[in-house]
Amino acid sequence: MTETVIEVAGLQKRYGDFTAVDGISFEVRKGEVFALLGTNGAGKTTTIEILEGYLKPSGGIAKVFGHDPADRGPLRSRIGLVLQESGLFGDLTAAETVTAWRRFTTNARSVDEALELVGLSDQARTRVKQMSGGERRKLDIALATLGRPKLLFLDEPTTGLDPEARRRIRDLVTDLSDHGTTVLLTTHYLEEAQELASRVAIMDKGRVVVHGTMAEVLGRGTGRVAFELPEGVTTEDLEIGGPDVLTVTGRRCLIATAEPETAAHTVLGWAARRGVRVTGLDVRQATLEEIFLDVAETRGQEVRA
Repeated sequence: MTETVIEVAGLQKRYGDFTAVDGISFEVRKGEVFALLGTNGAGKTTTIEILEGYLKPSGGIAKVFGHDPADRGPLRSRIGLVLQESGLFGDLTAAETVTAWRRFTTNARSVDEALELVGLSDQARTRVKQMSGGERRKLDIALATLGRPKLLFLDEPTTGLDPEARRRIRDLVTDLSDHGTTVLLTTHYLEEAQELASRVAIMDKGRVVVHGTMAEVLGRGTGRVAFELPEGVTTEDLEIGGPDVLTVTGRRCLIATAEPETAAHTVLGWAARRGVRVTGLDVRQATLEEIFLDVAETRGQEVRA
């Protein structure tokens, strides 16, 4: 059995008559990247702050490595935090910053190791205020991983960064996970979550409304199979099964389907029987962004109803 690092069961957080977190449940396992997603006000930040030990829940269970998150003693050396905004001192160099943090960190990496881990060795003597946004974010992660934490909280780690900097940080997160670090990720970049996370939970109005492996969550959405018809050929004997929908515009055909691979096999089998070749075949699964938007639209319709 894979070790459970975070356990959340029936978790609640109320502020007077307002319920920010409404009985949610999920778990995060050792070495995985778990994405906790939601629109602004969904309750994910409150959930994260409970798990980090900054807030007390109103009800339910929240455990980190089997401990109450507020019990910081046994957890301090096992957890790293990367917050949305860092508190770095602009006049210190990268090396000086790491040196200062080492004084408060148990079993800390050396300065050289910490900077090399995040690809900042060449910026060791660069002052923080002279660094790019991506370099400062990598320094945040260097400090968060200084004590070799087993669990890393990443709160919007790439917000405001250029595509190259975002890619470097995604590669770093993957590398950390590959080496056994458990990562709880929140981000508004849904393609980033889809690339990094093995499991995901989507929150809305204080509740988890979608939860599962990335494959399971993506399977909830509608994929597509698109292709071009050869001249003189129609789709009249192309049998599209179940709830799949075929739309033909000129020579371009589009099948909306929950199982795009199966629909693609159907198209190729049909083409082989007809002795024709379809061109421009494009098979695409639903994206996490589409799932997220479907959730937001569905929940919005429920509220209006």
